[in-house]
Amino acid sequence: MGQTQVLAQQLGEILLARNMTITTAESCTGGGIASAITDIAGSSAWFERGFVTYSNGAKRDMLGVDAGVIDRDGAVSQAVVIAMAKGACAQNGDSLAVAVSGVAGPGGGSPEKPVGTVWLACYLATEDKTHTRLLQLTGDRLAVRQQTIVAALEDCLALLV
Repeated sequence: MGQTQVLAQQLGEILLARNMTITTAESCTGGGIASAITDIAGSSAWFERGFVTYSNGAKRDMLGVDAGVIDRDGAVSQAVVIAMAKGACAQNGDSLAVAVSGVAGPGGGSPEKPVGTVWLACYLATEDKTHTRLLQLTGDRLAVRQQTIVAALEDCLALLV
C-alpha cells in the first residue's frame, strides 16, 4: 500500500469513528485528492462529493468565493483556499473540507508565485478551525500534484488529531 493510500485509509478510519464526513475543493490537483479518498473501499461512508474548481469562475460559482478576494490576492492564495474550503463545507454540510490551489507547471508561474507554489487549507467546520500551509514544491507537474495530495491528506489528519 502506497503512502497516499495509507494516509487516506487513516483519514477514513478517524472520520468514520467520529461520524464525520469530508469534502474536497481542488484546483491544481484536478480531483486527485478525491480520487485518493475514493480509492479506499467503503469511503462512501465518509465522502459524498468533491469539487474541481479549476477556473476562477468555478471557484466563484460552485464555492461562493468572492471575486474581489480572487482579484486582490490571486487564485493561488491563502484567502482563496480558506474561502474554497469553507464554501465546500457550506455547500455540502460536511464536517471537514480540504482545498488546494497552486501552480503545477510547467508554465503559469511568476516571480511571486513560481511553479510549485501551492496553498492548502483544511477547515474543520464542527470547530470553526482552519489550518493553512504554503507549499513550495519541486519536480514536474505530476510530482507537484502528487506531493500536494499527500500534504492535503497529512494536514487533514493533523487537524483531527
